[in-house]
Amino acid sequence: MTLYLDTAATGPVRREALEAAWPYLTGEFGNPSSRHELGQRAAAALADARARVAAVLGCRVSEVVFTSGGTEGANLAIKGLALGQPRDRHVLTTAVEHEAVLASVDALARLHGFTSEVLGVDGDGALAPERLAAAVHPGSTLVSVGYANNEVGTVQDVAALTAVAREQGVLVHTDAVQAAGWLPLDVGALGVDALSISGHKVGAPKGVGAVYLRGRLAVEPVLHGGGQERGRRSGTENVAGAVALAVALELAEAERGERAAALAVVRDELVASVRAALPTAVLTGSATSRLPHHASFCFPGTSGEAVLLELERRGVLVSSGSACAAGRDEPSHVLLALGIDPEVAQTAVRLTLGRDTTAEQARAAASALVEAVSALLV
Repeated sequence: MTLYLDTAATGPVRREALEAAWPYLTGEFGNPSSRHELGQRAAAALADARARVAAVLGCRVSEVVFTSGGTEGANLAIKGLALGQPRDRHVLTTAVEHEAVLASVDALARLHGFTSEVLGVDGDGALAPERLAAAVHPGSTLVSVGYANNEVGTVQDVAALTAVAREQGVLVHTDAVQAAGWLPLDVGALGVDALSISGHKVGAPKGVGAVYLRGRLAVEPVLHGGGQERGRRSGTENVAGAVALAVALELAEAERGERAAALAVVRDELVASVRAALPTAVLTGSATSRLPHHASFCFPGTSGEAVLLELERRGVLVSSGSACAAGRDEPSHVLLALGIDPEVAQTAVRLTLGRDTTAEQARAAASALVEAVSALLV
């Protein structure tokens, strides 16, 4: 039986989310902008989904914008807010962000005359508030920092970083795609002005996401057209996707505390057993402040892709890092930013447990990983 431990890349659709979405893929197929009864029922379902997402995020219903996923969400939050603010054109981010964030910041610099600043991180992948304080200034437009890193699992102290930016009156976006379902998403506690999530990381289908955009902040749309989503994201809304996202996010939030605590114990056992059997293994990311289901290593003397193939032969599916960068030959920019040697960075392996992964399955995965690496080190 195959054991899937790559949930940071994607996961299965939850049955509850699929069942909730099904009517809006079949008989209740109306366009929510239509004025007739069928369209208005779709509009009501969309409004209900928006309210349920807002409840999880702790924000107003009007502050939730549905998108096609995490990439569009990052683009809308970063470009939209930066272009909408009458400030100096200066945006900041970190060296360990997802490509969607880095590319959005780069686009602002290339196409719109912004000055972009990519801040370094420590060996765990964390941005120190002091480093941000030294770089941000009253003319800065926006800071974008990921809540939790997809490749190494490190969790940033977003509230502390936001407080630094707030002192200068600067807006903050956080990419919470990996955090959803594992960490608190209350935007008030985080202090952020924008937060983006993706449905397929919490049990909704691929192709739907949401962005929180605070209050009446001016936002320049990335997609122009019919003015849906209060003019912030044009295009006919994915009603079924929004309904599925709302259900999946609610369930993930309800289970979060118990599930995160249980999987953190399982993860720690997995990490300890691998490091005990393979003393040269390098745990990447923070040993303490990391996602509860996330374990990532480098195995010097091997190839990450070779380890993946050996594990697949043993029925365990994992990844070497970000699924969005799969197939590239160059080392991960995240691992390089942590100060890891480029050759060692090519040996990366990431295991991300699912909500139903058992301790027995994690032990089997650890054993298979030790066998796979040992076979390549001979």
